[in-house]
Amino acid sequence: MQKIINGGFLAGHRTCIISGIGIISAVGAYLVGDTDIFTMMQSVFTFGGIYFLRKANENKRKTNGKNSKKISE
Repeated sequence: MQKIINGGFLAGHRTCIISGIGIISAVGAYLVGDTDIFTMMQSVFTFGGIYFLRKANENKRKTNGKNSKKISE
């Protein structure tokens, strides 16, 4: 049960999957005719930004601050 609560095999990929589904649904809505090109592009850039923010945070966590400059007080 704990494995299901923590996300199972999709634990590290939930944000990527949600971003991908959002982009696909935005393109689908445009192709069907529910939205115009500007609304579709706004959605695509928003979901793409979410994906890249997630990737940027993953990279920062892996270094654990070893590459950051030490600030003296």
